[in-house]
Amino acid sequence: MNKEVRDVKRIFSTMNIMAWLCLAIGVVMCIWNLSHFSDKNLTLMVGIGFLVGSVFIYTIGTAINMVENRKHGSDGQQRI
Repeated sequence: MNKEVRDVKRIFSTMNIMAWLCLAIGVVMCIWNLSHFSDKNLTLMVGIGFLVGSVFIYTIGTAINMVENRKHGSDGQQRI
């Protein structure tokens, strides 16, 4: 495995961990003060932001991994 492939795997792993961490933080912040369910509840709004952000982080990390896998998988192949 060359250095570029290892770097991509490390980036994917790091982004995967960050996404799960953001998801956990978001869930905890949303549950923290759920009784005051309004847009003035800052912890709820920040928690929802963490939940949405975790999806974006996971999606971007997965896309980077898929692009690199496809690039390295089709290096020696020519399509007609």
